[in-house]
Amino acid sequence: MNSELNWFKSSYSDTEGGECLEVAVTWHKSSYSDTEGGDCVEVATCPSTIHIRDSKNAADGPILSVPPAQWTAFLRHASDATPPR
Repeated sequence: MNSELNWFKSSYSDTEGGECLEVAVTWHKSSYSDTEGGDCVEVATCPSTIHIRDSKNAADGPILSVPPAQWTAFLRHASDATPPR
């Protein structure tokens, strides 16, 4: 499991060195991802947002952010559609 802690500067912080707030998220790799660099999905949960990314592009790739209710609905749908391992 990837437990890397990533820090993000608040969008309310300015670029002139004023008061800044940074928040951290911990990314967790999907249990369906293998250890050989295959398809990997990582998720970081926050109280009001769930962040999802492709671990192969973690450094500079896009991050999809959704509300927890949408993430829960997705997981419910995915578990209903996916045959057990």
